[in-house]
Amino acid sequence: MDDPFDLGAAEPAGRGEARFPYLETLNPPQRQAVEALDGPVLVLAGAGTGKTRVLTTRLAHLLNLGKARPWEVLAVTFTNKAAREMHDRVGQLIGQAVEGVWLGTFHAIGVRILRRHAELVGRTSGFTILDDDDQQRLIKQLLEAENIDVKRWPPRAFASVIDGWKNKGLTPAKVQEGDSGFADGKAKALYKLYQDRLQTLNACDFGDLLLLTTELFLNHPDVLADYHRRFRYILVDEYQDTNVAQYLWLRLLAQGARNICCVGDDDQSIYGWRGAEVGNILKFESDFPGAKVIRLEQNYRSTGPILEAASGLIANNEDRLGKTLWTEVPDGEKLVVQGVWDGEEEARQIGEEIEALQRRGESLSQVAILVRATFQMRYFEDRFIEIGLPYQIVGGVRFYQRQEIKDATCYLQIIAQPDNDLAFERIVNTPKRGLGDATVQKLHQIARTARQSLYRAAEAIVETEELGPKARGSLKRLMEDFARWRLQAPDLSPAELAEVVLEESGYTEMWQRDKSPQAPAKLDNLKEMVFAMEDHETLASYLEHIALVQANDASDSTEKVSVMTLHAAKGLEFDSVFLPGWEEEVFPNRRALEETGTRGLEEERRLAYVGITRARRRAYVFHAANRRVFNEWRSGIPSRFIDELPEQAVEVRTETGLYGGRAAAGGFGEHDQRPGQGSFVYDAPWLAATQRLKQRGYRAGGYARPKPIEGRAERVETVEAPRRFETGERVFHQKFGYGAVVAIDGNHLQIEFEKAGRKKVVAAFVDPA
Repeated sequence: MDDPFDLGAAEPAGRGEARFPYLETLNPPQRQAVEALDGPVLVLAGAGTGKTRVLTTRLAHLLNLGKARPWEVLAVTFTNKAAREMHDRVGQLIGQAVEGVWLGTFHAIGVRILRRHAELVGRTSGFTILDDDDQQRLIKQLLEAENIDVKRWPPRAFASVIDGWKNKGLTPAKVQEGDSGFADGKAKALYKLYQDRLQTLNACDFGDLLLLTTELFLNHPDVLADYHRRFRYILVDEYQDTNVAQYLWLRLLAQGARNICCVGDDDQSIYGWRGAEVGNILKFESDFPGAKVIRLEQNYRSTGPILEAASGLIANNEDRLGKTLWTEVPDGEKLVVQGVWDGEEEARQIGEEIEALQRRGESLSQVAILVRATFQMRYFEDRFIEIGLPYQIVGGVRFYQRQEIKDATCYLQIIAQPDNDLAFERIVNTPKRGLGDATVQKLHQIARTARQSLYRAAEAIVETEELGPKARGSLKRLMEDFARWRLQAPDLSPAELAEVVLEESGYTEMWQRDKSPQAPAKLDNLKEMVFAMEDHETLASYLEHIALVQANDASDSTEKVSVMTLHAAKGLEFDSVFLPGWEEEVFPNRRALEETGTRGLEEERRLAYVGITRARRRAYVFHAANRRVFNEWRSGIPSRFIDELPEQAVEVRTETGLYGGRAAAGGFGEHDQRPGQGSFVYDAPWLAATQRLKQRGYRAGGYARPKPIEGRAERVETVEAPRRFETGERVFHQKFGYGAVVAIDGNHLQIEFEKAGRKKVVAAFVDPA
């Protein structure tokens, strides 16, 4: 049987085009990208321009022309899904299964190379790849062996440090002293010990799959030369998302035949926070002199106004190679910009708009809400549950399913219903109280024998000698806490009760002491949960709401609105896209600007561009004049990105007077009429809005003085003004005893107790001593 990939069977260029009908389905730039097979090529593929088609067709064309056998082609993707899709599509184009191509993710290719040369990096071919849990367990052992407090310096935090170094291609020898403050400057030495331990265990972590391969190539030129001979053609997808380690790895392999084709979009580089370097794609031409740059600009996804809005926005970035998307379908609905009073009003109006689309026959599965930060999701989850609108959280955990929210909810469930065994078992030793598996097993034994709940068994066992003194004392204090909280519950709102429980149980303090990167977000989520509880008059009402949320999770409705972050939306598309929270500090994100300045701003703008270009037919941008972020009211300034949208592509629906003045086209500008115009123009610099708000007492993060919230008058009971404390004042707390106030934060006091140490407590439960 003839070899279908016999190189001698290749036809001269220009002949036999009828054999390749797939070429006729491409537009001119796409075809140019497919046929430019030799030398370095950069394909700048804008959103919705057929990137996947070009990449797969190029690979198929390489094989059909006989330019290379399958095993002489390296094709690198970022996800296993993309690799499978490319494999299947190429098989359809060439009419047979594709076997032998080195096709996979960076890490899949890396492990394949490492297993072939494991002995050269101090491993055997059967080395183990550690998952996250195994890695953290190993780091914990290492830290404890070095007498480092794992509570102060959690293994998870050091794993993040190591990951950052490996993403930059840094071995222990290449790390600079003082690069990390972990363990008081011992991070570099610990990294060396960690790598040595991995070698002893014949193991690699995920980052090693590229780091060790790069070191292999650098230290063994003969091995690299072998892969230069092997890989005659290299194809790379999503090049704008490569990090330093991936860049170095590719550069070494591409030094051979130099037939490398990278496909990507610098305008969609949005993963800088996890190590991606947009500079890799920006310097492609200098890395590969004589490279061809082919721009794919014809968009097959979105309407003209959506593309015009997105292109006008991204044009404000300076670090970009430049391209302008266009479509043969120029007409369509303009991008809608709508200002609202607050986050709840935003969720209500978006819900109403979605219901209106549904009544017009639009599918809910073609509707998406793309948020900048996960805290925004909670508003939509609550609103959609209230109106019965099916939804799904994509690429993340629903708010009420997050670890810290479930833990807090379990405390509240036990207060309301002590016989909830699942809730009790979840938190009996959270935070750690010295009540381990042995204690829980004894509770189960007593509960089964007496045919009662774990809670009732705990009440009984603390009055006996069944447990050791330490465990018995700890469990007794917990039971006393629950009894006290249950007595206080009728006199407190659900939100106040939650604050008391989280503080007095030590749960908040547990996350305050946690040094992991996730800890601040967990504390913020707990604040958001307390805020959400203010909508409920009773604890039972709140717990019922949680049950309804969980019922929605289990719903098998085929059509659901998708709620996700902008980062998770990359690569997806929907008929209708809602983009809430376009306010300064929310989007662009305050932390991104503070940490990386202009570079962070440009990545935030690319993220906005990605959000708009997810829409096929409709895009809606919302901004709120007020937003409660993690239980703190903030006055919102419309995002500078709104001001950068081209006027002719935008329809504004902002109501007059939202920002204390008359509404401009952006809904937040000054009263400004240009000669010859009879309406307000789309000209409202965000800096001017900032200045006006500063004059009204605004500061970053909120108002200098509480902003009055207007609303419906209701009858309230007259209550005694809360007692005001001063720092240094001696006080008494029912649980913690006597102490002195060291700090005051609103209705919370930080007190140095004589026996319990420093605690943060609610002022209402403190009396003057």
